[in-house]
Amino acid sequence: MQNHLSSRRVNNFDFLRFLFAVFVIITHSYALSGLESQQDLLQHITNNQASFSSIGLSGFFVISGYFIFKSFERSSHFYEYLKKRVLRVFPALLVVLLLSLLFVGSIYEGKTPLLLNSSFWTYLPNNLSLYGFQGVISGVFEENSYHSINGSLWTIQYEFSLYLAIALLFFIKGRPIFITIVISFIVLVMLSMYHLWIDTFGGVKILGMQGLHILNLGSFFVVGSLLAILDFTKWNSKMLVSLLFIIILVFFKIGLYNQVKHILFPPFIVGLGFLPVKHISNFSKFGDPSYGIYIYAFPVQQLLIYLYRPIIEIFIILSISISILFGYLSWHLIEKRAMLYKQRRS
Repeated sequence: MQNHLSSRRVNNFDFLRFLFAVFVIITHSYALSGLESQQDLLQHITNNQASFSSIGLSGFFVISGYFIFKSFERSSHFYEYLKKRVLRVFPALLVVLLLSLLFVGSIYEGKTPLLLNSSFWTYLPNNLSLYGFQGVISGVFEENSYHSINGSLWTIQYEFSLYLAIALLFFIKGRPIFITIVISFIVLVMLSMYHLWIDTFGGVKILGMQGLHILNLGSFFVVGSLLAILDFTKWNSKMLVSLLFIIILVFFKIGLYNQVKHILFPPFIVGLGFLPVKHISNFSKFGDPSYGIYIYAFPVQQLLIYLYRPIIEIFIILSISISILFGYLSWHLIEKRAMLYKQRRS
C-alpha cells in the first residue's frame, strides 16, 4: 500500500493495488453478509487454496516489500526513511478512525451512554498505536454477523513492523553484498518456519501479532524485497510472467499452491507490475486510492449491512463503488497532501 508521488515510472502497480483492495472487499462481503459458509468465486475455483482476499493481501505485501526496500535505498538516513513511512500510514489512518467515532454516535445501541463506554475512548489510541488493535465498540453493529467496526486494520501492524525491520538495515547500509546475504538468509528462515514448523510457530504471539501471519505475510514481503535487491526487472519479460502464471495454475490444479506460493507468486506480481499495458499503466494519473479503499471498505460494508442488508450481489457492487469513492477522497484530501509535505520537508 506504499506509493510514490513524484517521478513515477509507468507501470501497473497502482492498478494492481487497486485490484487487490477490491479483492479484499469481495471476500469480506460474504462473511459480513452472514454467508461465511459460501465461498467466493476464487475459493470455489481453487478448491479453497486461495480466496480473493488472500490473493489481495499477498499481493499488497509483495509490492510493499519491493518498493519499501527501494525506499530504503533512496533514503540517506533512518529518520528520513521513518518519516516517509509514518506520513504514508498514519494521516489517513487517523482520519478514518476519527470519522468512525463520529458516525458511531448515530448508530450506537448500547445500554451504557456512549461517552461512558470505555471501549469508545480506547478505540482511537488502541488502533492508532497499531499494536493494540481494537475492532469492536460495545453497542455498535451488535446485530451484524460481525461486530467489528473496521476488521481490516489488523494487517497494518504487520506491515509497519516489516517497515521497521527493513530500517534495521541502516546498520549495514553501504554494504550491498552483506545486505543481500542477510535478506536471503531471512527469506530462507521464514520460509522454513512457515512450511516446515508452522505448527510450532504459528500460534506464537509477538506484540499481539500471530506467528502464522508474521510468517505468511512476512514471507511475501521479504521475497518482494529480495526481488528488489536482485533487480528482478533485468530478467523480467512477458514470457517469464506467462510461464510463472502457467506454473501457478498447475500447482493450483494439483492442490499444492500453498507449498509454492511464497516462491512463485512474488516474481509473478512484480513481473506483471512492470509489464507495460496500455491504459492500465497510466492508472495512477487519477491518484492511488488503494490504501483508502482498504481502510474504508470494512466500515462502509458494516454500515450497509446494518442499514439495508442487501442481497450479496448488490452488496458487493455498492461496497466496491462507495469504497472507491472514499479511496479517492482519502488520496486527494489526506494522503497526497501528506506526501507533498514529506517531499517539502525532505
